[in-house]
Amino acid sequence: MTEDLGKLRTDYQMAGLDEAEVDRDPFRQFDLWFDQAREAGLIEPNAMALASADPVGRPSVRMVLLKGADERGFVFYSNFESRKGRELALNPHAALLFWWDRLQRQIRIEGEVAVVAEDEADAYFASRPYGSQIGAWASAQSSVVPDRRVLEDRARHLERTHAEGRVPRPSFWGGYRLVPTRFEFWQGRTSRLHDRLVYRSRDGNDWTIERLSP
Repeated sequence: MTEDLGKLRTDYQMAGLDEAEVDRDPFRQFDLWFDQAREAGLIEPNAMALASADPVGRPSVRMVLLKGADERGFVFYSNFESRKGRELALNPHAALLFWWDRLQRQIRIEGEVAVVAEDEADAYFASRPYGSQIGAWASAQSSVVPDRRVLEDRARHLERTHAEGRVPRPSFWGGYRLVPTRFEFWQGRTSRLHDRLVYRSRDGNDWTIERLSP
């Protein structure tokens, strides 16, 4: 199989990305592309890779789901005691990556991360399906578990002690908001001469747009 990897390629020809046509506000440009990703029928257009690093710079990355996006930043939820939670507590800088293959597009977002307010986390947790609420309690995320049966036993015990509609948010579980300082919008183009437009800001208000070589 590995002998054929060098032959795998797609020539991107769907669209271009021009400085004169994008919105000057990267949040509005994100909204435009995100709406188009939803319309394209992607299973989870809000799936994004989250990259974090420990205090000495060793990186880790995983897929998470975007659960809120506005001019304040991009929100996702997790167990605070997970690997990403521990890393973000010590090094609150992270990066996000959206890849939408049907549109031949990706968006990279970088910035600082802060924990969302408790009332915001409470409201989102209350909106989750019952099984997901139980799962948040049952999983000591990123810790070693002997086998799957242990998780299932925990979940069954929690279902007996927490009725549907009466599951409190765990104190070790909540939300994070990444406040962007940098966006990159990438559109695949033919012959690998892709379009890359970067938005940069020092204060989160005045954004400059630059084109990068592919």
